[in-house]
Amino acid sequence: MLHVNRRTLEFFEARDLAHLVAHLDRVFRDDMHDQHLEELLQLWEGVTRHSSQTVNYTLSGRRLDIALNAFVLPGHEETWNRVLFSVEDLSDRLHASEQYGRGLFAHFPVSLWVEDFSAVRSLLSMLRGQGISDFSTFLRVHPEFIDRCMQEICVLDVNQQTLSMVGASDKTHLLRNLRHVFRDDMRVHFAKQLIDLWNGKLTMQREVINYSLDGRPINAHMQFAVMPGHEDDWPMVLVSLTDITARKKAEAYLEYLGNHDVLTGLRNRTFFADEINRLDRKDAWPVSVIMLDLNGLKAVNDELGHAAGEVLGKTVDKTQVAARVGGDEFVLLLPDTDASGAQALSQHLLELIDLNSQFHQSPRLSFSMGIPTSMVDERLEAAVKCPDQQVYF
Repeated sequence: MLHVNRRTLEFFEARDLAHLVAHLDRVFRDDMHDQHLEELLQLWEGVTRHSSQTVNYTLSGRRLDIALNAFVLPGHEETWNRVLFSVEDLSDRLHASEQYGRGLFAHFPVSLWVEDFSAVRSLLSMLRGQGISDFSTFLRVHPEFIDRCMQEICVLDVNQQTLSMVGASDKTHLLRNLRHVFRDDMRVHFAKQLIDLWNGKLTMQREVINYSLDGRPINAHMQFAVMPGHEDDWPMVLVSLTDITARKKAEAYLEYLGNHDVLTGLRNRTFFADEINRLDRKDAWPVSVIMLDLNGLKAVNDELGHAAGEVLGKTVDKTQVAARVGGDEFVLLLPDTDASGAQALSQHLLELIDLNSQFHQSPRLSFSMGIPTSMVDERLEAAVKCPDQQVYF
């Protein structure tokens, strides 16, 4: 070091050049080494100008984030015996940038989690060391491993949106109750996440389920990424969760509307037609169908419609289908039920109709009924279109 200006002495807290030179080991140390290696590589490759951000220290030990510019002075390119360095203090600027970044993280409108997955990484490495190659099969045989990995996730930080989403008063409240967030249906999605990690996929996105602290399921779109520079041991992972619970409820309702009749709550004609086709492909014979026309529905639509839906819905079990297939047309689809079974169910239906008439002040339900039965190798659709009998009550 041949010469420095006064600003350099003030910058590094040195009395004079000799004082600074005598204590350069305090200035050039620690974090600076990695960046200095890059400078040496560029010099090796013949670069005579170099700019970088690095770290120095004052003689009192205070860390300095700096912008360093260096160039070999003209005429000294062969010997490098005159090199000019300029040093700019970036500490305040970087501090402001860090504060800005922290503010963005804290108030970002999507739930953000910073997590340590290094223990999960160690568990997966342990399995590889034990000779496990088919990880998917291993998880099916040992589902407890999923829970073990979930318990090893270390949450380092969360933002305000996360606290609001799960109903936590502060970070401490959340971290003490993570077992209420990471549980139940989350295991299915986390197992898929583990399989991706096993296969070397360090960024991923999928729909998942978490839970609020009061037990409410939260449907979320998750984006997961191991942070750059941490790919070997996964000590820092960023997870974002966008709450899509309202969207999933809307989708479920639209799906419900696609398969149900709004007036009665029973299945609709579309679902009934699909179920007919499915049963034709499945060995579920005999299949009986109770076909009903609700007398007077058009005259008193709402009252009789709701009553019919309530009664018919109580008549069938989970393997059977009650559907409204037209304005006043209803069907009960009964797989694995012969003609005698269908007759017995029709009698049960009569009993429910009588009970409905006794306890509800509404027009009495009145049906006309047909009960066809489809046997082996007989098309169910044909049997439905040609009922073998009609009765009235």
